[in-house]
Amino acid sequence: MLSVQDFLIQRKSLPVLDVRSEGEFAKGHVPGAINIPILNDAERKIVGTLYKQQGPKEAIKEGIKLVGPRLHDIIEQAERVSAGQEVLVHCWRGGMRSNNFCWLVSRLGVNAKPLQGGYKAYRGEVLKSFENDFNFLVVSGSTGSGKTEILQALKRQGEQIICLETLANHKGSAFGGLGLSAQPSTEQFENNLYEEIIKLDLDKRIWIEDESIAIGKIFLPQPLWKQLRSSPLVKVNVPVEVRVKRLVADYGDVSTTDLLEATQKITTKLGGQHFKAAKESLLQNDLSTTASILLTYYDKAYDKAILNRQDQIVAQLDFDWQNLDGFIKDKLCSIS
Repeated sequence: MLSVQDFLIQRKSLPVLDVRSEGEFAKGHVPGAINIPILNDAERKIVGTLYKQQGPKEAIKEGIKLVGPRLHDIIEQAERVSAGQEVLVHCWRGGMRSNNFCWLVSRLGVNAKPLQGGYKAYRGEVLKSFENDFNFLVVSGSTGSGKTEILQALKRQGEQIICLETLANHKGSAFGGLGLSAQPSTEQFENNLYEEIIKLDLDKRIWIEDESIAIGKIFLPQPLWKQLRSSPLVKVNVPVEVRVKRLVADYGDVSTTDLLEATQKITTKLGGQHFKAAKESLLQNDLSTTASILLTYYDKAYDKAILNRQDQIVAQLDFDWQNLDGFIKDKLCSIS
């Protein structure tokens, strides 16, 4: 049995096999793990019902019967993934499924080591990581300021970053999912976030973008979000006309139907008159006017939110997006 600490070290060089069902895997998994289900979703439900109704003996017998026809495929997958190496194996709690899998493949020459405590132990490490003391420096700015691009430019300069919107696959507003693939589950987002955190030196500063607690359908971990909201802010002021151009460039390829649907989601906050004007300009393919109208709402919301955090602002920097690298080197990186 591998401790979770040994697992985290060894998985850097060895394949990880997740023998839970495909549904469990889809909800959340160790990044990079390969799913080889011992029981699929339907089979797991059957075995679970039997366990409750008739006890473990009948459940085990049914599980063996269900898995039997697929044993050859399971073994071949394990051999193919291992490619002569050891493999690390886990199920949910490090119990019957992973132990039986390891026993089976070991009979055929595949050296497999189960994770003590299973995926649940890994999740414990994930959740614990969000309670670390982070030396955050928060990039804040109105909608369209380009906080994600600024973070990526900081990374290129050797700075440590956490880019929440990239991990969430969403840009944060009602329009944030347009043109992007589906978001991960909140559980998978947390796993991916953990994998970024363990790469960082927590004694040094970490740049992160200012976010509300929800990014699309994903909710940020409470301990981390509370630290983010109480950390020093660097407010980047980008002229509204520049932000309008950036938004048009970002969403210019999105269909009018999708843009209109997203606009309708904020009708109440936008107000009927502003919604009508935004809709008319959108239907006329005048995206600049649409963006300007929407920014009136988003800027008002941002100004209200930042008002209560004025004492956290350690720097206000004007940026017109003419020289990103120069802005990063001369302005942001020089903040102490």
